[in-house]
Amino acid sequence: MSLIHATALIDPSAQLADDVEVGPYSIIGPEVVIGAGTVIGPHVVIKGPTTLGERNRIFQFASVGEDCQDKKYKGEPTRLEMGDDNVVRESVTLHRGTSQDLSLTKIGNGNLFMAYSHVAHDCVVGNNCILANQATLAGHVTLGDFVILGGLSAIHQFSRVGAHAMCGGGSIILKDIPAYVMASGHPAETHGINYEGLKRRGFSKEAMQALRNAYKVVFRQGLNLQDAISQIESNLVLPEVQVFLDSIKNSTRGITR
Repeated sequence: MSLIHATALIDPSAQLADDVEVGPYSIIGPEVVIGAGTVIGPHVVIKGPTTLGERNRIFQFASVGEDCQDKKYKGEPTRLEMGDDNVVRESVTLHRGTSQDLSLTKIGNGNLFMAYSHVAHDCVVGNNCILANQATLAGHVTLGDFVILGGLSAIHQFSRVGAHAMCGGGSIILKDIPAYVMASGHPAETHGINYEGLKRRGFSKEAMQALRNAYKVVFRQGLNLQDAISQIESNLVLPEVQVFLDSIKNSTRGITR
């Protein structure tokens, strides 16, 4: 039995691994590359240039690699690249990049995009992130690894969310969220270190306590950022704390406090 449904429309130039499954009425355009073990459900549209890695699963009505929703976009050749083992649920939209940035939207491995979530042009999504239903990334947003975004949350363009951060449902994120931090609200405010998430991922008690202490220096002592960073750096800094500090130092929009 063919793995490609008879009603699917696949451009002759598209490159699909031999074991890729494509469901009824799906459309795969030119300049699309799909890796081994990937399953494309019914009524999916994939537009190129788009490259999908291995063992991804795309559910019905998803739109992958479409032109971006940016009025400056004039049809320039831009790309979407996705790694391996991602799950893209119903009606998710993942758009290609723009020439105003790197012409690339890049998605890592092991991510879960729940129904109706949106990744706009020029976003960079790390590994093992979860975007709950209707979570929305504006253009040029960067998510580190293991980020969790609650349902109906929205992130302003050019914002960064650091690794292992968690944003509550319905949050409006207008500035950067440092690594390991929990935030929620409209606009979002910080509420401590993502302790439970770090515990589940095997972080040591020493590292979690050091992160809690660093968080208090930045967010609870009323210091300006440079003084807070200097105070933390005056002590022995664990690698996990350095990631926290780097996510603050690299902020261009300012951090959520």
